[in-house]
Amino acid sequence: MDTFADEQLRYRIALASVKGMNRLLAESLVELTGDVSAFFTLSQRELSDLTGWNSSLFSEVERGKALMAAAGEVEFIRKNNITPLFFTDADYPQRLLECDDAPLILYYKGNVSFQQPRVVSIVGTRHATPYGKNFVDTLVRDLADTCPDTLIVSGLAYGIDIAAHRAALRYGLPTVGVLAHGLNTIYPAQHRNTAVEMVGNGGLLTEYTTSQPTHRGFFLARNRIVAGVADAVVVVESGVKGGSLFTATIASDYHRDVFALPGRVGDISSMGCNNLIRQNKAALLTCADDLIEAMGWGVRKEQPSQTTLAPQQDVQLTDEEKLIMQYLAHNGEGQINRMAVELNTPIATLSATLVELEFKGCVVAFPGGVYRPMPSISGRPRSRITRSGHAEESSIIASLPDHAWITSYSCFRKTEQISREMLFSSSITRIFSRITKTPLLVQRQREYKLRTALRQIFCLNGAAVGTYNR
Repeated sequence: MDTFADEQLRYRIALASVKGMNRLLAESLVELTGDVSAFFTLSQRELSDLTGWNSSLFSEVERGKALMAAAGEVEFIRKNNITPLFFTDADYPQRLLECDDAPLILYYKGNVSFQQPRVVSIVGTRHATPYGKNFVDTLVRDLADTCPDTLIVSGLAYGIDIAAHRAALRYGLPTVGVLAHGLNTIYPAQHRNTAVEMVGNGGLLTEYTTSQPTHRGFFLARNRIVAGVADAVVVVESGVKGGSLFTATIASDYHRDVFALPGRVGDISSMGCNNLIRQNKAALLTCADDLIEAMGWGVRKEQPSQTTLAPQQDVQLTDEEKLIMQYLAHNGEGQINRMAVELNTPIATLSATLVELEFKGCVVAFPGGVYRPMPSISGRPRSRITRSGHAEESSIIASLPDHAWITSYSCFRKTEQISREMLFSSSITRIFSRITKTPLLVQRQREYKLRTALRQIFCLNGAAVGTYNR
C-alpha cells in the first residue's frame, strides 16, 4: 500500500467534499497554495493571508470533518478497486472538463477510457414503450456496425436508460452508467446483473461517496455528467416533463448536439421529444445514419484512400500553425486540452490558432474539442469561394433577412479560404457563433438559411456540392 498516494487521495476527496467548493475555486486555491494538501495543513489565518479571502471554507472544523470522512472513502476505494479521477488527472473525462460545473473528483469502476473518439448519451422516459425500446436497439446496433469505437452512456434507470445499456452490451459496444449515489450500492437493484456485466465492458461512474445518503436531487445533478461526457445526447421518448428534458437542456448549454426521436401527435410518451424538435432544441432523429451524418462521423470512410494530411502549398502557415499541423499529422487527431499540455501552449493561444487553421481549411473541428487535419484529395483540390459570380453572390446574400448571418458570411469572405469540407462539417455552427458573438442555440435555429445561401454560392463558383439534410 502506497501511504503517500493514499494521503494525497484523502486530501483530494476531502477538498471535493467541502461545502461550497467548485472546480474554478479549487483551481485558484491549488494555484495559490501550490498543492491540494496545503489547503488542509495551513491554518485558517494563513489561508486567509495567502489568498486574501476571509471565507467560511477555511474553517478548521469543516476541513477536519472533510478529512475524517475522506479516510473511510480511501479504504473503500482500495478494497474495491475503484479508480478515482481528479480533475487534474489525464484520465478524467476531457469533454467534461469543458463544463464549468464539472465535479472535482469522480469515482469509476470499469475498464474503458473516457477519451473515446465518439461518445453518445442516450436518455429517455422510465416508462418506455416498445416503439422507444426497439428504436434504441436499432440505433445502437447500427452504431456498432458503422462506428464500433462509440461509447454509450446513460443513467442505469428504468426504461430507455437500461435499454441503451443492454443494447450496447448485446452488440459489443462499451457502455457506462452514471449513478446518482455511491458505488457501494446499485439502484434500482433489479439492474445489478446488468451493472456487473457493464463493469467488464464499460463501467459505472459517480461523483458521490459511499457516505453520502441518496437524495432525490442527486438524480437531476448526475444528468449534467451524462450530458457533459458526451459528444451528442439522444432523447428517446419523454413526457412533457422529465429528467431527460433536463439533460437535453444542459447538453445544449454545454454546446453538445441534441437529437430527439419524434412520435405520433398526442402520444404522451413522445410529447417531450416532439416539443424539443418543434422548439429547435433538438434535431429530428430517425436512424443512426441521421446521427452519423450530422456529427460528421461517416465522412472519413467515404473519402478516397489516396490522401495527404498536409495543407495545400498555397496556404501560408505561421510557426505555431506548422507545429500544430505536424502534431495532427503524426497523431491523426488531437484533443484541445491534451494538445495544450503536450505542445506546452496556453489553451487560449492554442484555441485561437486552431480557429485560424479552420479558416485556412487546414483542420476540421469535431465535438469534444477534437481536431483533425483536413484531407486534401489527390487530383481534386478543395473548392474555395472566389471573386467570380460576385453579383450573383450579392443577390443571394441580400435575400438573407438576418444581419448576424450576413456578418458571418462577410467574415468568411475576407478570408477567401472556405473549403467545402469546412462548410459541411459539424463545427460550422460553432465557428459562426464565435464570429458573431451569438448564442449557439440561436445560430442553430438560423443555420439552414446561411447553409442554403453558401451552397448556392459554391455552385456559382463551379464547386460540386452534394445534398445536406439536417
